[in-house]
Amino acid sequence: MFDQFDVIRSAPMSEYTTLRLGGPADYLATPASPEEVAALLAEARANGIPVTVIGRGSNLLVLDGGIRGLVMRIGKPLSRVTVRGNRLRAQAGAMLSAAAVSAADADLSGLEFASGIPGTVGGGIRMNAGAYGGELSQVVTEVSGVLPDGTLRTFAAEEMAFGYRRSAVDALGLIVTEAVFSLENGERAAIRARMAELNARRAEKQPLDVPSAGSTFKRPEGAYAAALIDQCGLKGYTIGGARVSVKHAGFLVNTGSSAADYLALVRHVQQVVAERTGITLEPEIRILGEA
Repeated sequence: MFDQFDVIRSAPMSEYTTLRLGGPADYLATPASPEEVAALLAEARANGIPVTVIGRGSNLLVLDGGIRGLVMRIGKPLSRVTVRGNRLRAQAGAMLSAAAVSAADADLSGLEFASGIPGTVGGGIRMNAGAYGGELSQVVTEVSGVLPDGTLRTFAAEEMAFGYRRSAVDALGLIVTEAVFSLENGERAAIRARMAELNARRAEKQPLDVPSAGSTFKRPEGAYAAALIDQCGLKGYTIGGARVSVKHAGFLVNTGSSAADYLALVRHVQQVVAERTGITLEPEIRILGEA
């Protein structure tokens, strides 16, 4: 099974997530083309094996028991970025930061907000990633990928049902392989200055020196998760090696934790905030695997 593919068996997911947590995946493959994505899907389907798709793993908590079946990692082999006119075409494994730099190099504005988001284009499309008032839905025009039956298909942005931290990717069962962005002409120096400004703000406010999955919770309507967590006195609260960051309460970080401790901290924060404010925080991170 999977003999014709470059597959890692019992792959430790702690090596493939920015949280540095998670047990082994039965199989892990990093396809190099949309056709290989489709072939891997067909092989898994023929053998009754579930498939989990990840990117850089920057928004994931993989539990200690790991992931059964095949993990398909859309990464470096699918990371080409090209520019023609004001259209930037990026494969799903490209880092959003690399796409933003390519845009700046071509004197194109519109992706500055994404220059510090630590994820891939594919993951960003799935969750309509955003920061500092911008989000991908504002600039994406097309999304291409592989459907569960192996069909390669391109969707217009209007078909992707973008909303706050959501899209139609999961409902379609789509494995994103490429996206096209429509950008505006700009001045390279000004674009780079804006990127530098946003990245400096990110470094000042966020705990970038310790493993995390980025913002742990979605922004609740009419409020901010970090402010609510801070208001409840939870900054610095620790379970095992999982801690609410003192620098930014919206980040739950790993200082030598297990996934079980980290999940317990997520649940504790949700419970305390709900009890004290009446607001239920919804995780922004994906929680995958077995305990």
